[in-house]
Amino acid sequence: MPIGASSVTVRDGSGGSPDPGRPDGPDGRRRSWTTAWTAALALLPLGLLAAAAVLGRYVRPSADEWCFLPQVRDHGIAGMIEQFYVTDNGRIANGLLVGLYAKFPIGGHQWYPLISGVVMLGVLWALTAQLVRRAGLAVPRGVNLLVAAMMAAVFLFATPNTYKTFFWPAASVSHTLAPVLACAAVIPLLRARSRAGRIAALAAVLFAGVFMGTLSEEVSVVALVVLGGVVLVAGAVFVERVRPFVRLWALAGMAGVAIGTVLLMTSPGSRHRRSRYGADTTYMLAPDSLLASLRLYVRILETVLTTWQYAGAVAAGVILGLLARRREDTGPTRVLLPCRPLALLSFGALAFLVSGYLCTVITYPVFRERVLSTERTWNDYLLLLVLLLVAGGAFLGRALRIRTARTADGGTARVRYTPRTAFVAVAAVSAAVCAVSVAGLAGPLYELGHDMRVRAQKWDRQDRWLREQAADGVRVAPYTPVSVSSMLEPFGGNGARPWPARCVAEYYHLDRVTYGTSLP
Repeated sequence: MPIGASSVTVRDGSGGSPDPGRPDGPDGRRRSWTTAWTAALALLPLGLLAAAAVLGRYVRPSADEWCFLPQVRDHGIAGMIEQFYVTDNGRIANGLLVGLYAKFPIGGHQWYPLISGVVMLGVLWALTAQLVRRAGLAVPRGVNLLVAAMMAAVFLFATPNTYKTFFWPAASVSHTLAPVLACAAVIPLLRARSRAGRIAALAAVLFAGVFMGTLSEEVSVVALVVLGGVVLVAGAVFVERVRPFVRLWALAGMAGVAIGTVLLMTSPGSRHRRSRYGADTTYMLAPDSLLASLRLYVRILETVLTTWQYAGAVAAGVILGLLARRREDTGPTRVLLPCRPLALLSFGALAFLVSGYLCTVITYPVFRERVLSTERTWNDYLLLLVLLLVAGGAFLGRALRIRTARTADGGTARVRYTPRTAFVAVAAVSAAVCAVSVAGLAGPLYELGHDMRVRAQKWDRQDRWLREQAADGVRVAPYTPVSVSSMLEPFGGNGARPWPARCVAEYYHLDRVTYGTSLP
């Protein structure tokens, strides 16, 4: 039966069967038990997220941030935005977000993982809850939080380089936080019930589009692919009364992205960046570049699709599908049609594959073969994969729970629920997969935490020494590279790559720093 389909059903005594997942038993004990075990399971990914937030205290500046800090210190957030627009890359919103955390030098870097983690979890939680409600379904307390926490955990920590995708603020704001913020624009749409709500949803998606267009080219590409798909398939997903508005909403979002992209592409900073890397449109669309991008994208997919921890997202979706039940008060609040899982998942898979390839196409001229090792850019489209995996799991869970048959004349539907023993077994296996997935993510995070702690100790020792040298009037001092997770540092490659040594000298009020081979 299509999920959430409306039909006349017959249960016990007429060929049907009792619902094993219904949480409202006569004495409420089943409801309490379901809430208890889902909440307990949610503590696992939430604990992982909390541990990562705690590790944020060991984050220290590196790579581009050496240049951001003195710029914000001397010229403020407005100066950072100006540098991005005029010199660096044209990303106005990127400059704003970088300026917001760089305004509080070391503290801003340390608090960023906690703040961004809370924001991303909150957005995914609200999005999950609204999607479930608008599908005309309800789930026990704790289930939406469990699904959101699992999505956040696998999205942030299942990548090959968690430091660059989560702990490095400069990359996170444009490649990890950005796609989640884009999802936030969907929430006003799902909540819109009045004329004022619809106007607010249009304004929100238009603003979000402009913001994304000046924050991340790759996320803008993903947004255009998804919004374009919404315009095309709205008739198969949304009820008739909301389809015109949904299409208008999607077109408003696309218009916002287009406006933001024009602002970015016509900026002096973007022209300078394209000139520096030789990344003009002609080269990007050349056959050799397109084929190379396809080859590299296939290798990226091999890495992603063989990362077994993503199974946790599927398992969380299965639990959602198992425990979801039809709301009694659907009425006008329902905007999603009874969906055909295969068609919806096919659209989602196509959107993921197309947007991922296009993201690779636009990053290849800058990174070339290093697209394979620039994992932070993968997150621009990997959130779409995580959402797709959860949706697939939800459809699977619903199918495992419910069987529908019709009478010979095609009349009354007979709902047959999975026997309770099988229901419990599927729920237990799914919970176990979630737990194992979290454990699989916890090991690498623990090792990364150790490396971050060691690096922070060395960084702090050198930081104190350089400040003392500057206070004593020294104008030239040695700097020893202190890296973590392949992050760039001044004098990398045994001194062969000096960048960003000039920014380090500016940060410490020195004339110059030289290559040091040992820590002070």
